[in-house]
Amino acid sequence: MSAPIDELLTLRDWLRWAVSRFTAAKLFFGHGTDNAWDEAIWLLLATLDLPRDRLEPFLDARLTRNERLAVANIIEQRVARRLPAAYLLNEAWLGPYRFYVDERVIVPRSYFAELLEDGLAPWVEDPEAVTSALDLCTGSGCLAIVMAHAFPNASIDAIDISPAALAVARRNITEHGLADGVQAIESDLFAAVPGKRYDLILSNPPYVTTAAMAALPPEYRHEPSLALAAGEDGMDVVRRILREARAHLNPGGFIAIEVGHNRAEVEAAFPELSAVWLDTASSSDMVFLVGYDDLPDQTLTQEPA
Repeated sequence: MSAPIDELLTLRDWLRWAVSRFTAAKLFFGHGTDNAWDEAIWLLLATLDLPRDRLEPFLDARLTRNERLAVANIIEQRVARRLPAAYLLNEAWLGPYRFYVDERVIVPRSYFAELLEDGLAPWVEDPEAVTSALDLCTGSGCLAIVMAHAFPNASIDAIDISPAALAVARRNITEHGLADGVQAIESDLFAAVPGKRYDLILSNPPYVTTAAMAALPPEYRHEPSLALAAGEDGMDVVRRILREARAHLNPGGFIAIEVGHNRAEVEAAFPELSAVWLDTASSSDMVFLVGYDDLPDQTLTQEPA
């Protein structure tokens, strides 16, 4: 359905049109917004180079013809291609931080952003005392960058197996002015940092089960499957991380891993693991933490039957 360019004149008109189109097309949300209204606001304000947090003053502003053509195009791209808004705009946000993204990385979304607002308190007593930290499976580098702000005295490593993802991470690290404190490293988990230890490790690894991968909506199929798929029970990568984590932590340190809605899968795979599940303002049972003393040396190595 083509937009009636000469009938939709104000931002309010285009916002209403976009919401109607997104709803009729049964789009899936989850890459920064969770509904058609917020998605439309984000797309329109960004396309018009307007402040993302200032809608009301502009609602009744009339758009030029070129502006109308631009917003009509972005709305049509969202509907026809089912591309997440973050890819259409090449931007994603975690809290106050903006990141460049494209289809080489999954769209940043992590409950760690909320946990890092308080410097991972109470698990980290003094954020300024953290001198080394690791973001494992960094993707766009977003968590490594948020960690650098939360732990100002820390040297941060950002590890990923994908050279393409690391190109995006390095761009974000540079744009945030953190090239001196955040190092992007190509590695299959810990392989490239043998013997290196950290005060803390955060990881948002692949954890999507085989069944869930088969049921993903079109928007998620634009994301690299390498960053999502993790075997029958979603624990393939988590198994490897937990097996090796203790050897890369300083005594007294900890690892925290985000696993989405997979708490049951974690507990089934690691019934003896002393994990603490962390809550945020918007989530429960999405992230678990294990202290150095509770991590095995070389146990939890069994693969699922």
